[in-house]
Amino acid sequence: MHDIKAIRDNPHAYVAGWSSRGVDDAEGLVDQILALDVELRAAQTTGQEALAKRNAASKAIGTAMGKKDMAEAERLKAEVETLKNDIATAGEVEAAKGGELRDLLAGLKNLAAADVPDGADENDNLEVARWGTPPTTGPKKDHADLGEALKLLDFEGAARMSGSRFAVVKGQLARLERALGQFMLDLQTDKHGYQEVNPPLLVRDHTMFGTGQLPKFKEDLFRAADGDPSTEVDAEAGTRWLIPTAEVSLTNLVREQVLGDEDVAEPIRMTALTYCFRAEAGSAGRDTRGLIRQHQFQKVELVSVCKPEDSEAEHERMTGCAEAVLQALELPYRKVLLCKGDMGFSAQKTYDLEVWLPSQNTYREISSCSNCGDFQARRMDARFKRAGEKKTEYLHTLNGSGLAVGRTLVAVMENYQQEDGSIAIPAVLQPYMGGLTAIAAA
Repeated sequence: MHDIKAIRDNPHAYVAGWSSRGVDDAEGLVDQILALDVELRAAQTTGQEALAKRNAASKAIGTAMGKKDMAEAERLKAEVETLKNDIATAGEVEAAKGGELRDLLAGLKNLAAADVPDGADENDNLEVARWGTPPTTGPKKDHADLGEALKLLDFEGAARMSGSRFAVVKGQLARLERALGQFMLDLQTDKHGYQEVNPPLLVRDHTMFGTGQLPKFKEDLFRAADGDPSTEVDAEAGTRWLIPTAEVSLTNLVREQVLGDEDVAEPIRMTALTYCFRAEAGSAGRDTRGLIRQHQFQKVELVSVCKPEDSEAEHERMTGCAEAVLQALELPYRKVLLCKGDMGFSAQKTYDLEVWLPSQNTYREISSCSNCGDFQARRMDARFKRAGEKKTEYLHTLNGSGLAVGRTLVAVMENYQQEDGSIAIPAVLQPYMGGLTAIAAA
C-alpha cells in the first residue's frame, strides 16, 4: 500500500516510479489519485465544520430555552436538523471517495529501490554472481523421463485424480523429496537462526490482501468455501484461500500489531515448510510436463520483519541463507538482480537464484528473495514504536524461498543422474536417507 501523503508531497517521484515499472499513463493515474484525495479531504473538512456548527447550535438551544426565547430555540433546532443532513451527506461522500482511493492504491505495485535496474522483463535482469560449474559431460535426461523410467514419478495417475499439473512421487524419490525439505528446514533453523513455524494453509481475504495477493491476483489463487458449494463464494459465505506461499501466513503474524523497540532489536526471522497452491492462470503452455510448474508443491519459506534501517542488510543475509542450500547440495547456480519490469507486485528489490538444469542447458529460477520495504506493513497495519518515542513507524517485511522443494528435487535428479539411469544422493542428504547413496530402478 502507498502513503497518500508521500504521493501528495512528491507526485513526480510516483509518476517516474510507476512508469519505470510498466504502469500505463502513470501521470494520469497520479492526477486521478490526487483529485480523489482533494475530494476526500474536502468532504472531511465539510463534515467536521458541520459537526462543529451542530454542536454549537445544540448548546445554544439550551441557552435560548433557559431564556425562554422559544422562537430562537426553534430556529436553532431547525438549523441542527439541516446540519445533521449536511454531516450525513459529507459522510457519504467521504466514504465513497475514501473507498475509491483505497481501491485504486490497493491495486498499484510497490516502487522499486534506487539500485534496481531499469528493464521490461527477464531479458533485462542483471546477473550478479555465479557459483559452481555446470557439467559439460554426462547424461542430460529430463527429470520427468528419469522419474518415469525409475517408476517413481507418475503423472498419468495424478492426472486421473486431479487433472494436469499434478504428480505422484513414490518410493525413494518421495523419501528424497522429504529429505530435501527436512534438510532445508534444519539448515535455516539450526545454522541461520530462523524460528520454525507451522502456520495455517487456509486464510481469509484480508490476509491475502496484506501481502499483496488480493485483489490483483485473484485468478492465480485457489479458494474454498464453507457451506453450499453451489452458492457464490464470498467472505460472508466463509471464503478461505489456499496459500500460494507461506509468506502469506508468516508475514501476517504481525498484522495489526504495534511492536516494541525491543521486539525488533534484531530482525524477527521465521521459516516454514508447507504445501503451496497456485492456479498458474497466467502460465498456459509453460512447463506443462514435469515438476517445474505444479498446482501443488512444497516450499521452505523465509520471512523477516525488521526496522526500516535493517532491511537492506537483512535482504542480503536472507539471500545468502537461500544460497547456502544450493552450495550444500553442490548445485551450480547464478544470482540475478531483477529489473523493475520483472519484479513481483509487493517487492521493491528482488534477487532470484537460478539453478542449472542439464536437460534444458540453462539456469531456471529456484528461489526469489525480496525486500518489500513498508509496502506490506501498510496493508497489514504492522508497526513498531521506538524507545522514548510516541509516534509509531511501519515495519519492513522480507520474504524468500529457502528453497522450492519440488524444483530442488528436479535439480538434484538432473545434476546427479548417472549413466545407468540411477540418481546419486548428495552427501548432505544421505543421513536423511538412511545412508542410501543412490536411487536405482527396482
